[in-house]
Amino acid sequence: MEYSKIRITAEEAVQIALENFDVQGMAKPLPGEIDFNFKIDASDGKAYVLKISRPEENAGYLDFQQKLLQFVANKGWDLTVPRVIPDKNGSLISETKDESGRIRKVRLLSWIAGRVWSGVNPQLDNLRYSLGAHCGRLTAALQGFDHPEAHREFVWDISQGNWTTEYLDLFKNGDKEVISHFQDQFKEAQPRYSQLRKAVVHNDANDNNIIVSQDLIDPKVVTAIDFGDSVYTQIVNDLAVACAYAIMHHNDPLKAALPIVKGYHNSFSLQEKELEHLYTAIAMRLVISVTKSAINKKKEPDNTYLLISEKPAWELLRKWKDINADFAHYSFRETCGYTAHPSEEKFRVWSQGKTFSLDRLFPDKGYNEVHALDLSVSSKWLGHEKDFNDLDYFQYKLNKLQGEYPSKILAGGYLEPRPIYTTSSYDKIGNNGRESRSIHLGVDFWLPASTAVHALFDGEVVTAVNDEGDKEYGGLVILKHLVEGLEFYTLYGHLTVASATSHAIGTIIKSGDVIGVLGNWPENGNWAPHLHFQIMLSMLQYKIDYPGVAYHDQIAVWKSLCPDPNLLFKTKGLGGRQATSNADILEYRKQHLGKSLSLQYKVPIKMVRGAGQYLMDQYGRKYLDTVNNVAHVGHEHPAVVRAGQEQMALINTNSRYLHENINELAKELLETLPPELSVLHFVNSGSEANELAIRMLKAATGDRDIIASEVGYHGNTNRCIDISSYKFDGKGGQGAPEHTHIFPLPDAFRGKFRGESTGGPYAEEVKGQIDRIHAKGRGVGGFIIEPIISCGGQIELPEGFLAKAYQYVKEAGGLCISDEVQVGCGRMGSTFWGFQLHGVIPDIVTIGKPLGNGHPLAAVACTQEVAEKFANGMEYFNTFGGNPVSCAIGAEVLRVVKREKLQAHALAVGTYLKQQLNKLSKDFPIIGDVRGQGLFLGIELVDEKMEPLAAQTDYLANRMKDHGILMSTDGPDHNVLKIKPPLVFSQENAEELIFYLGKILAEDFMKL
Repeated sequence: MEYSKIRITAEEAVQIALENFDVQGMAKPLPGEIDFNFKIDASDGKAYVLKISRPEENAGYLDFQQKLLQFVANKGWDLTVPRVIPDKNGSLISETKDESGRIRKVRLLSWIAGRVWSGVNPQLDNLRYSLGAHCGRLTAALQGFDHPEAHREFVWDISQGNWTTEYLDLFKNGDKEVISHFQDQFKEAQPRYSQLRKAVVHNDANDNNIIVSQDLIDPKVVTAIDFGDSVYTQIVNDLAVACAYAIMHHNDPLKAALPIVKGYHNSFSLQEKELEHLYTAIAMRLVISVTKSAINKKKEPDNTYLLISEKPAWELLRKWKDINADFAHYSFRETCGYTAHPSEEKFRVWSQGKTFSLDRLFPDKGYNEVHALDLSVSSKWLGHEKDFNDLDYFQYKLNKLQGEYPSKILAGGYLEPRPIYTTSSYDKIGNNGRESRSIHLGVDFWLPASTAVHALFDGEVVTAVNDEGDKEYGGLVILKHLVEGLEFYTLYGHLTVASATSHAIGTIIKSGDVIGVLGNWPENGNWAPHLHFQIMLSMLQYKIDYPGVAYHDQIAVWKSLCPDPNLLFKTKGLGGRQATSNADILEYRKQHLGKSLSLQYKVPIKMVRGAGQYLMDQYGRKYLDTVNNVAHVGHEHPAVVRAGQEQMALINTNSRYLHENINELAKELLETLPPELSVLHFVNSGSEANELAIRMLKAATGDRDIIASEVGYHGNTNRCIDISSYKFDGKGGQGAPEHTHIFPLPDAFRGKFRGESTGGPYAEEVKGQIDRIHAKGRGVGGFIIEPIISCGGQIELPEGFLAKAYQYVKEAGGLCISDEVQVGCGRMGSTFWGFQLHGVIPDIVTIGKPLGNGHPLAAVACTQEVAEKFANGMEYFNTFGGNPVSCAIGAEVLRVVKREKLQAHALAVGTYLKQQLNKLSKDFPIIGDVRGQGLFLGIELVDEKMEPLAAQTDYLANRMKDHGILMSTDGPDHNVLKIKPPLVFSQENAEELIFYLGKILAEDFMKL
């Protein structure tokens, strides 16, 4: 019957609710495949779901649904489900006639408040866990329930899914291949699958049938609604349905499924044999969905609900096919608390009684001991990225180390997180941004090229290939072993191509036979000569390759699949290292470090390595750094590292001795400054630079009174705190000291004066402070400000403000200090120094963080006049200021900025990023202001009334961290995201930043 002819309108629903249930109210249509559903908002404030059947609906089928709901309700469990509302006559199922005189069955259920799953953003692991937990509890509550209609023929029952094969011709080419692939898997599994536990289950936890709480930070599933698809079937099918819909729209659907499986298992224990079929059951639900959509396109083209899941179902089916079925099975087992591989414990027990000496593997060497070689992310031996990517140098270091331990094999690496897998083939975009394969699954034995590798025990060759194509193994051999009823595999990578491919598949290699010989680069996968030895309990359907490196979040599964090779060798030093946990580090900090020391993020990160615009944690995960302007030319820039290392190897002493380096740094720095600023003093930090500048100011003017901006920050020494409103007006502060004079933050967006042409009024505020100083009978010592106020929220100074303020201060006899600690050294893009944006020349410039690229180095530049007045007979000496090592580093930083044209790069990338942020603000009005210059930008979040949104800003920064992007908040109201990355930050990085900002700004908590 045509859909349009049986449709029920909202007006009709209102009348039916009134006549049958004495409920008066407004009706709003709800989605539904069979029934016509409406939300009834009653005049008494209550809400209901009105369900009106199609003509000639099976009364027994409706009775089944009502009895099921009553059964669950009567269990008395703490389980929220819709309650059945009897009609005026006490019947659970009422009747009405439509305009054509046809009988329509009517039911009324209680309304459960919340949000539909499909409208919840983001859908994170905690939410998916709660979905699984609720579905499991519902299955548990339904145990013992039965009804004749539960055993009906039903196309949405996965166990009856073979009907889809009759419609295979509706699909073509690749789509047809995907469908038939899973249909064939399902048919093959029938003998075992048909024996699984069965019960009546909900069977329809789709994204429009799941109600979620209103909590925007940590939402939970409240209930599942619409029991029309409930059926007697394999219990695991209920979980499969929940997974099939909840993992749509994810780059890594398997990872998304695991919390659902865990939650279900914790509420209703799943059997190991059920987990064997979950992967295929999920696929078959999707096959049924797309097949039904293909049929319904012809049958009811105007019923859009029937097609709602078609596109995401297809996307998920294609991704699901790319997931190894065995790996999915093992992942399900691990998340349910079983050993990931069923044979893991059996292998462990077998290996306990066996010991294989290393000289059986390399009899030509006769070595039985190892020296552990640390190639982990935090390895100091591995050194800088440029070193481990230089194979000649890497081999040289190996040779030197081998010389120190001539009777031992250099070896190690099991489950070691490594930074050396840098090509794109080791990366993917997961559910939380970029992920890298970094966990090494085997053991490496570093021996000379051409070293022969012998078999430990008998095995059949199942893989013998040249794996040079993806540069992971070079020549590769995999042997299959069957020992005492135990099947497992051993892998031998980085052999010569000739020795690896000399074996035919199926060849039996006996214990002691030569498997191959170690290759040299580039044929061995472009590595220094070594053997990668790995044990596998499953081939995971691989034929010509096998992963030797895994993603960290899959380590529990891979650890079970690929046991520690030292279970065989039992060699001291070959086992993996046990790193100190983050929790232990944090606990020690709390006990022994200053209580005022803070950590970034609610869940702190341990960083162990940096490279360019990235930081890397102890597991090898890379984070895009958008806030670290200390690493000005990039974390651990090789030229800067080399400059420091080379000088440190010679001498490091104070500036009372002659040395070229201090002059070289001075020359490099003076080239960037106007000629008026021609005298330099070198110190160790921005705080020291500003401390010295204040001392100079007082010596030059004889006055102590200093004018500074509200929310300004200039360092952590006593004198710097005294002029830092950010500190003394904040927590623990005691307000401005007598000789500090604060004028309002010159913020044209939310400050005292707003909009255009505010430079003059803010300059008058500075003049007002001058007048107050004079009124006290004192002179003006000076004026200090950052060209863009950092801690104030990346505040750009209004046009004309700085020139006018400088004029007023100098006319009053004061000095002007430009604090360039945050913004200097080319970051502004259009100028090298921030003060140059405003066409002024300060008397003193303080320089800090960027100059040393992470090394403690800073400087003060001043005029000859200031320098002469400061040289009043009291010597200025700084033990470490201007030392040869610091100066070598600083000079190289400035050379890198020039050589790599990083100032121009900052202008180009910063301009692009600012444009994209402004575009983003059009889509998300929560972004009230985008400001800054070059690669020193700020995003301020406000509501419609211009009130600050600190909670949303904090949420955004922490959510960006989840996606591998480091951001930080600032501003007096903590509602500004600051962007000040290393200058090597690229346009591609900017695009990634914009993409994830847009993604998270669309989340429910960020909506105004």
